[in-house]
Amino acid sequence: MKKTNFETYLDEQLQDPAFAERFEHAGQAWDVAIQIAALRTQAGLSQKELARVLGTSQQQVSRLESPCYEGHSLSMLRRVAHALHSRVRIVFEPMEHTRHVAEESSPYRARRRTPKPSRSCDS
Repeated sequence: MKKTNFETYLDEQLQDPAFAERFEHAGQAWDVAIQIAALRTQAGLSQKELARVLGTSQQQVSRLESPCYEGHSLSMLRRVAHALHSRVRIVFEPMEHTRHVAEESSPYRARRRTPKPSRSCDS
């Protein structure tokens, strides 16, 4: 199938690393917004009703569902997930990086420290 003009243009723009990074970030915000809106809709709730359950404003729910918003806190995402009978799952993935010849590994090695016992988040 032949590429559209937009697909051709996007492929060209994605060759620019700065554009590709901005595009990736926008996609992540879009994914969060779509998931929240879809879960709310599946639950049969309006933004105002979800806001009431969360103890916040309809405007805040609208912000959470906006693909331009990047101020999501983990605690708010957990509250939303709980209210919509879901769970939050965050995955850190290694970035694909091609090592250039000039980027040989450094001879520096960090000393390993014995970790201190951590306190539980519940305390």
